[in-house]
Amino acid sequence: MPTVPTLPGISSQMIPTSRLLTHVLFSGPDDGIPVVFVHGNASSSTYWEESMLALPSGYRGIAPDLRGYGDTEDLLIDGTRGARDWSDDLKALSDQLGERSAHLVGWSLGAGVIMQFALDYPELVSSLTLVNPVSPYGFGGSKGLDGTPCYDDFAGSGGGVVNPEFVRRMQAQDRSADDPNSPRNVINTFYYKPPFRAGREEDFLSSLLTEKLGGDRYPGDFTTSNNWPGVAPGQWGPINATSPKFFNTSGLIDLTHKPPVLWIRGDSDQIVADNSFFDFGTLGQLGFVPGWPGAEVYPPQPMVSQMRAMLEKYQANGGRFREVVIANAGHSPHIEQPAAFMEVLVSSF
Repeated sequence: MPTVPTLPGISSQMIPTSRLLTHVLFSGPDDGIPVVFVHGNASSSTYWEESMLALPSGYRGIAPDLRGYGDTEDLLIDGTRGARDWSDDLKALSDQLGERSAHLVGWSLGAGVIMQFALDYPELVSSLTLVNPVSPYGFGGSKGLDGTPCYDDFAGSGGGVVNPEFVRRMQAQDRSADDPNSPRNVINTFYYKPPFRAGREEDFLSSLLTEKLGGDRYPGDFTTSNNWPGVAPGQWGPINATSPKFFNTSGLIDLTHKPPVLWIRGDSDQIVADNSFFDFGTLGQLGFVPGWPGAEVYPPQPMVSQMRAMLEKYQANGGRFREVVIANAGHSPHIEQPAAFMEVLVSSF
């Protein structure tokens, strides 16, 4: 029985692989064309259930809980490998399920995972759909379209940049709405474009609260830095894994086999944006973090522009991509505008 109850039509299994015991949700026929959905940070496979059920007949929806999330076995994430722990976990799951090429759909952090998977195992990728994806140069600590580090030690990224009050409330399994930092309020303020509220709000909150917490788990460890804002990446956990010190998927432009890429994003995303409210460059510029060294040294990370620049190079090198902006949606267009999202997604298969 999964921690979060599933919708009718979704089955839940624990799948043993060569790397770890993976919790996976399934929809559709066993022999259907596989579509693998990969969730983002502070969530789990639960967030994909409606999309899985909306797939056309003949498709098999597969949504694993990543290492560190949901009901998957609680093993450490080595942040110094970037997204490769997750990529290798997906390959082990593919081996167990019967290795064959699949359409990969990744949301936020999950988009970074499937980009890494395409770098590591391109022969297993039929297409890539990136939903409000993390920049190909990771989250925080970089500037310019080419992801130039703001500092040599990548200060401003990694496990030390997460709001500690949000983490404390996660540890307390807080389900309240009495503080802006409560998980419920973070979901409703930043995952969506307010005033949207999901019909499965309680299930999605429960999903967030399954994330594995601790100094070597979420958000991860960190090192002190002489550079602003005073913290740099450590070794363990998901937020170190997406630091530009360890994460870089711009090598996609040089792949020999280039699967088609669909890039879907909400028009009102506050998390992955050129002025993200989760980025220290933005927070410093707005005066929320004292000591900001200025736009020349540490501007807001141009996350969307970095992605577009990388995909334009991907296309110039023989690949193809399509960017679709979904109106009246924030960071989760598959939840906020499911019909528009599925229409675009299915058209790419």
